[in-house]
Amino acid sequence: MSDVYASRGRTTVETARLGHPMLSLALAAMMDDVDAHSGAVYLLTADEPVLEMAVMAGLPRSFAAPWERVGLSTPVPVAEAVRDRRLVWVNGEEQMARRYPRIAVVLPYPFALAALPVATRDTTYGAVFLTWPGSHPPELSDRERDHLTSACDRLAKRLRRAEEEGRPVLPEPDLSAPSATTVAGTLGTVEAARMVARLPYGMCALDLHGRISFANAATAELLGIPVSGLLGTQLWASVPWLNDPSYEDRYRAALMSQHVTSFVALKPPNDWLSFRLYPGTNGLSVRISRARAVAEMEGAARRDDDEPGRLVTINHVLALASALTEAVGVQDMVELVANEIVPAIGAQALLMLGSRAGRLHVLGHRGYADPRLVEGFDGMPLTAQTPGAHVLSSGVPAFFESRQQLEHLYPMQRTTRDGLGAWAYLPLIAQGRPVGTCVLGYAEPHPFPADERAVLTSLSGLISQALERALLYDAKHQLAHGLQAALLPHSLPSIPGIESASRYLPATRGMDIGGDFFDLVLSHGRASAVIGDVQGHNVTAAGLMGQIRTAVRAYTTVGQAPQDVMSSTNRLLIDLGSELFASCLYLRLDPEHGMAVMARAGHPPPLLRRPDGKVKVLDLAGGPLLGIDADAVYPTTEVALGEGSLLALYTDGLIESPGVDIEDALADLGERLASVGEQALDAVADELVRETETAQERLDDVALLLLRAAKVG
Repeated sequence: MSDVYASRGRTTVETARLGHPMLSLALAAMMDDVDAHSGAVYLLTADEPVLEMAVMAGLPRSFAAPWERVGLSTPVPVAEAVRDRRLVWVNGEEQMARRYPRIAVVLPYPFALAALPVATRDTTYGAVFLTWPGSHPPELSDRERDHLTSACDRLAKRLRRAEEEGRPVLPEPDLSAPSATTVAGTLGTVEAARMVARLPYGMCALDLHGRISFANAATAELLGIPVSGLLGTQLWASVPWLNDPSYEDRYRAALMSQHVTSFVALKPPNDWLSFRLYPGTNGLSVRISRARAVAEMEGAARRDDDEPGRLVTINHVLALASALTEAVGVQDMVELVANEIVPAIGAQALLMLGSRAGRLHVLGHRGYADPRLVEGFDGMPLTAQTPGAHVLSSGVPAFFESRQQLEHLYPMQRTTRDGLGAWAYLPLIAQGRPVGTCVLGYAEPHPFPADERAVLTSLSGLISQALERALLYDAKHQLAHGLQAALLPHSLPSIPGIESASRYLPATRGMDIGGDFFDLVLSHGRASAVIGDVQGHNVTAAGLMGQIRTAVRAYTTVGQAPQDVMSSTNRLLIDLGSELFASCLYLRLDPEHGMAVMARAGHPPPLLRRPDGKVKVLDLAGGPLLGIDADAVYPTTEVALGEGSLLALYTDGLIESPGVDIEDALADLGERLASVGEQALDAVADELVRETETAQERLDDVALLLLRAAKVG
């Protein structure tokens, strides 16, 4: 990418304009040669790796507003064309959803797109994209490829010549059809206009920007607004009851797909009108008529706000796309799709299947009366003759409007009676890799018009990416927990004269893994305990924690005194070259004589509950954190540990929380220890971590080790 950027030279979109519209003429010629209905030219800026739109034709620039400036690393076709210096072809909405879901969610319409670099052998100047209606054949013809490649080569040579001659290139006015200011200009002849004026239904013309350039008398009568109040305005802006994103979306769909689209709208109080939009290269022709019969069929859901509406508007898609970004793990994603997307599209059931090792696996489901019906999907090979496997293998979504239609194509489904009447099977493909299938079920037979199929296909691209992120998160989460479990003791050894209990709670941010550790060691008849905290709660902290715990255990086993164990561990941490520090508390237990010898390295002081129930914060001598000073010394303190005494060793995550004074938190911990200290040790441990365990968010890990002196022998 940096090579592409560096090769751009001095041609820039920030200097004076050429004397003639080089880019506009080249773009118009390209579109004419291959019958494209829209396109744009991008130029690579001189001071940053960014493509900037220089001219657009055939559509309002607002359609491409999110991509007016495109970074070279952005996953969009024009950037990919420049990065790879090749033609990029997207043959329709399904490919767009799989490869470029960011575009598909904003423009969920059937259209094809080609993007090409504008480059000589040594220098890249920019890129071009062109679009065709969704009816374009699945592949570009050789003639189209040759025309486009040759046209881009010619444009690159012109740009190189302009650069050599010191003639900088700037953006040019967008190409669009001239707005018709007269009836004759719009419809061709005055006689044709007179004929349209006599029609019993409304006829009006919209330019590419949606502005009304002509309206007959019937249009004014049906809309209740005079012609003078309509001309020059956008239909959804001048007619208050048409001010709904779904109606504007129909205009966008017609222009992008070049397909006839329609909608029904309620003119208050109870007059239903039908709008049919006929697209062309110059804009749209709109036919308006009364639609009472249509209203009876389609109006029920519109009258009842409690009924879920069909997902057909771009605003709705964007809202659902935003919701998908909140999913973390796989179960979060399944719940979000079930709670947000399924109701929005009017479905009643969801089955989410993941793909692993050539088989489908059930990740989650909702709305199935008998969960046993779902079990049949688990472990299904991708070669099975079922819609769930077939759509993932082919990458093409399947829509079944009725059970009869499903069973006709897949006779094996006759044995599966799930009580549903229609299904949408959406392949989930992320980064070109199949990750699963999303099955949406409807209680009754359900038609899937083209606009709804386009939206569901676009959503499948977003669900694919969300599922891939969720699977990756869960894999990392399992790895983290496996590492944590391997580094912490599975159980505490039985030591004569000492009862013990422990708890560990990871932070709720990051990967649920941390650097807090504890251990209880019995070696050569001597018992030792350690608790510590490495900075951070990630894999690095956990790995370093494992090294420290292993070192402490090794130094204990060879018989080092407490102060020497701390000094040796400190030097090891420095020798490892880690930038992380660690706090630590180490003690040698002597239950027979009722004593404990402790050494501390910047760790929170332990609490001692005496047999009479009084709790004391032990003020221990100590040294700096481990990993700071190789020459640091760690003096020891002897503490009486009579029968019934209870030591609470903990990390700072147990007492530190935002907005709470550390002294107050420590006093509160001491009070709770005093009140529950007579209970069984596991019950004491549960009580001390209860508030932290149930908190919505833990900013740090928590480790707790309880040691109670019992009767020896």
